[in-house]
Amino acid sequence: MPEIFKKIILLGRPASGKSEVIAYLKNTSDEERLKRFHLGKIKEIDDFPMLWTWFEEDAILSKKFGKPRIHTDEDGYFIEQYLWNLLIERISLDYTKLIRDNPDFHDNGTALIEFSRGTEHGGYKDAFRHLSKEVLENAALVYINVPFEESLRKNRKRYNPSKPDSILEHGLPDAKLEKMYKEVDWEEVSKNSKTHIDINGVSVPYFVFENMPSKTDDPVILGPELDKVFAGLWKLYKK
Repeated sequence: MPEIFKKIILLGRPASGKSEVIAYLKNTSDEERLKRFHLGKIKEIDDFPMLWTWFEEDAILSKKFGKPRIHTDEDGYFIEQYLWNLLIERISLDYTKLIRDNPDFHDNGTALIEFSRGTEHGGYKDAFRHLSKEVLENAALVYINVPFEESLRKNRKRYNPSKPDSILEHGLPDAKLEKMYKEVDWEEVSKNSKTHIDINGVSVPYFVFENMPSKTDDPVILGPELDKVFAGLWKLYKK
């Protein structure tokens, strides 16, 4: 049985580079991914498709049926803040179902769990409370660190209005990005240790991927940087 990360929790501001990292890892052969990064066959669990489904359902309810929207207002903001945490509960549920249906998944598979949270809607502090023990045990965390200005630049660059549901091409209006993600609480939740975060009683090793200047725009640069990130994280994980 190969030695692999069982779960990677991937965090960072919108357009920080998370999707590019995942694309690079998925486009690497199984053998090379295992050798270089200690990652097995990747199964993504991402809350963006869940969130986007809510937007689409609300639009149908409002425009097609003339009924009240359930999750979001006309400007695309959640009606209730607790819906952000509902998404995290959904992530935990999806992982539970993954293992239920494939108990041997981690023999050669890595679950890659991705989300982003701003202080305005509870931050990582609130989100972490809703990650299950099942998700957190034997997990490791990567935080991609960019300032808000970089998130704004790359959000503008990647946005394709004809494909707003696309993982790699979705984006937010500038005003909404600023309102929801200008302030993040990563430094607050990670301040007690440079190597581990206590989440719901589980000590989770973490590594910060410093993505300034941007390393995720060019796969030639990104590859060696990921070698460093996962090598450093693996040392913590094995301890």
